[in-house]
Amino acid sequence: MDRGGEPLRIGNASGFYGDRFDALREMLTGGPLDILTGDYLAELTMLILGQDRLKDPTRGYATTFLRQLEDGLGLAVERGVRIVTNAGGLNPAGLADRVRELAAKVGVPVRVAHVEGDDLLGGGRSRGDGVDGVDGVLDGALTANAYLGGGGIAECLRAGADVVVTGRVTDAALVSGAAQAHFGWAPDDLDRLAGAVIAGHVLECGTQATGGNYPFFEPIFEPSAEPGMLRPGFPLAEIAEDGSSVITKHPGTGGVVDVGTVTAQLLYETAGARYPGPDVTARLDTVRLRQEGPDRVRIDGVRGEAPPPTLKAGLTRLGGWRNEVTFVLTGLAVEAKAELVRAQMNAAFAASGRRPAEVRWTLVRTDRPDADVQEEAGALLRLVVRDTDREAVGRAVSGAAIELALASYPGFHVTAPPGKGAPYGVFEAVAVDPAEVPHTAVLPDGGGRVSIQPPAVTRELVRVADPPLPEPLPDVRRTRRVPLGRLVGARSGDKGGSANVGVWARTDAAWRWLAHELTVERFRQLLPETAGLPVDRHVLPNLRALNFVVDGLLGEGAAAQARFDPQAKAVGEWLRARHTDIPEELL
Repeated sequence: MDRGGEPLRIGNASGFYGDRFDALREMLTGGPLDILTGDYLAELTMLILGQDRLKDPTRGYATTFLRQLEDGLGLAVERGVRIVTNAGGLNPAGLADRVRELAAKVGVPVRVAHVEGDDLLGGGRSRGDGVDGVDGVLDGALTANAYLGGGGIAECLRAGADVVVTGRVTDAALVSGAAQAHFGWAPDDLDRLAGAVIAGHVLECGTQATGGNYPFFEPIFEPSAEPGMLRPGFPLAEIAEDGSSVITKHPGTGGVVDVGTVTAQLLYETAGARYPGPDVTARLDTVRLRQEGPDRVRIDGVRGEAPPPTLKAGLTRLGGWRNEVTFVLTGLAVEAKAELVRAQMNAAFAASGRRPAEVRWTLVRTDRPDADVQEEAGALLRLVVRDTDREAVGRAVSGAAIELALASYPGFHVTAPPGKGAPYGVFEAVAVDPAEVPHTAVLPDGGGRVSIQPPAVTRELVRVADPPLPEPLPDVRRTRRVPLGRLVGARSGDKGGSANVGVWARTDAAWRWLAHELTVERFRQLLPETAGLPVDRHVLPNLRALNFVVDGLLGEGAAAQARFDPQAKAVGEWLRARHTDIPEELL
């Protein structure tokens, strides 16, 4: 596939299941591409697909992809663009068959391949035999999938596939597998593979690399500009044979690609300096970013190490049932009103004998005194209940809340009628032996099956010692108490029950201050919810960044909805909104 030194142009058209429907067509028509990827999977998505598979064993894949492909398959073939997607979810073979049926329907012949072997439950069956050492852990799991690398994708592309469908591979493998096939990299080309993994990590969340969810969005947002930030374009990477890349987007599309937007995405859902994957461990502390031109950021210097000896596998379970009621407390005596309704609900639980196993109250003081608008006079009292018994969170809760309508605090009302309760999920990550996972490329046109062998060399994942901090600023005479976000950016996300908060500075002077100011102790002071939880800080000087990992903040994962912000998407913005003393010379 190598075209004599030209870069491989890989675009992305989906960052999650439900992303912009038109993105596939936009990426195919917006400019030249060699490969178009689509990332549809997340921890919560696997639970959703698992529930789909319970209803219909032939499902378990992202149906949106098929509807997008009906419009875009002919365009892709016409333009010579190959498509690589993890939309196969729990049933990549099934989706591959549907793609073939679609191709026949629209009259566009394509060669379709798929990658399988990640499903530790063997297509949803009960555990009988399979993965040594984790069978007990798999008991009761709705889904259980190992995160595969890019080897299967590479084999499918080498065999001439036009469309490659996978199940649970790492998000970055969609890109690194394509680059591995194109350049003929060997498994021990670790620096090259690591560079492609970093490019894949930047692309995987779509428009988060082109200004979406970006903390410094105000200067690039002009409501009258078209398309501007009203419709950010999706990103693409021009990957070179040495593994370096340039992140950019199609000409004329909205948003922006600069060092800041790429830094934000690099820090998203990561932890320390070592970013482990099935094929390679990429060293985040070696990444170098440089603005090469408008909407062009070069990534180079990435070093790679042998991957860990085990694969990560994600398990989801139906954890039980939850219900939620939000009471609106308006005007005076908010604390007393909250105390009254809590006491009444607790009395109702006691009288019914069906108190939920978990009862959580949160009072959110959104009210303000002497408000001109009624909504601004209201505070929100949120009740969340969970139990393994549906009845304990159903009528026992909704009935008790409704019966208070004329018998509680003045101004009683709720944001929505209480429901019957809904199931919630639990996510768990476990380590599995790669030798027990049958990573397999199923080649197009009946070309057979190729087993992908685990890496011959592995390396235990240990923390990289923090590098020396930069010299602190000279003695500061004058400071101003302002939001931390006046100076620094942040982006946060979820990994199982943990949250990460990446914080970065845009200048060397700000970095010298940030590296010494935002210690773990100071982080906990600014975010009191983290005070009793393990917090780990990682220093990444090349990015002028600190990455904080908070274990347990999200309980049993996003699907459990343990917090108001269950995926920790806004924790970084909460941190930026906290006030602290910042040297005036930096403002």
